[in-house]
Amino acid sequence: MASDRPGQGSATRQEKANADASERVQKLLARAGVGSRREIEGWMEAGRLTVNGQPVSPGQKATAHDRYELDGKRLDVTGAADVLRRVLIYNKPEGEVTTRKDPEGRPTVFDRLPRLKDRRWVSIGRLDINTTGLVLFTTDGELANRLMHPSSEIDREYAVRIFGEVDEAMIERLMEGVLLEDGMAKFTDITPAGGSGMNQWFHVTLLEGRNREVRRLWESQGVKVSRLKRVRYGPIFLPSRLTVGKWEELDQKAVDLLSRTVGLDPVQIPAKTPGEKAAHDRRRRKAPSRPGRKPGANKWQVADSAPEKPKAHRRPSSRK
Repeated sequence: MASDRPGQGSATRQEKANADASERVQKLLARAGVGSRREIEGWMEAGRLTVNGQPVSPGQKATAHDRYELDGKRLDVTGAADVLRRVLIYNKPEGEVTTRKDPEGRPTVFDRLPRLKDRRWVSIGRLDINTTGLVLFTTDGELANRLMHPSSEIDREYAVRIFGEVDEAMIERLMEGVLLEDGMAKFTDITPAGGSGMNQWFHVTLLEGRNREVRRLWESQGVKVSRLKRVRYGPIFLPSRLTVGKWEELDQKAVDLLSRTVGLDPVQIPAKTPGEKAAHDRRRRKAPSRPGRKPGANKWQVADSAPEKPKAHRRPSSRK
């Protein structure tokens, strides 16, 4: 029988194992921490990414043993062999962009983060340059992708200060839905949070993360957003102890909570070596520079939890 020939059975098993190990390129590279799936798909569409010297397209499969190059530069995908799931929480100041490198030379949210060996931090969603508050980073591209994907319906909560008159009819319109240039959009919750007259604070919640969506929704009603701060992403709140420009790493319990929220099994966070812990702590304690800040500019710090939500402005969630 053919299967009795020396070596042929083992070769067949090896081929099957290699086939089983193949997966979509964007998923594999995201797990390696190279970038988010959206970024990687953009590289594919632009023809910048190759596998074994050949252009790759979305949906194509490969393994961690293949050779990946971006713009002709070899990518390190050793991190794809196993899942390392670490998560940072960062309090973004104004003036930083949520990108790895900025062609205009502006500071980025990655500038202050701790260095990683053979891994990269992937941002979970973005904030525009004038928006402050919570940004999550992870080493696990699959976790990042699931938390950002619209199908997961992860709610994002913002504290927003509005300049202009806000009435009940406006709030109803914003919760029913408003047609923006890129489609219908709405808030799932709007809660008054202080202020009076022409300057009022609200907490608003969205189930998606389109570009400048909070600002565009309010501006569609003829009012202006004068302050905007993200205070929650899914189950993770921005703690009041975390000052602007600082970050901290989430513990095992919080990372497991994020994982379960998007249907991922928990992964044990590896213990840091003494050297890694020392470097980590030095980086975390480093005082952030905040040029142009006026005294008292942070008096609007938001608490760890959302304010009490009046029933009149709350809509039942469609998720079960």
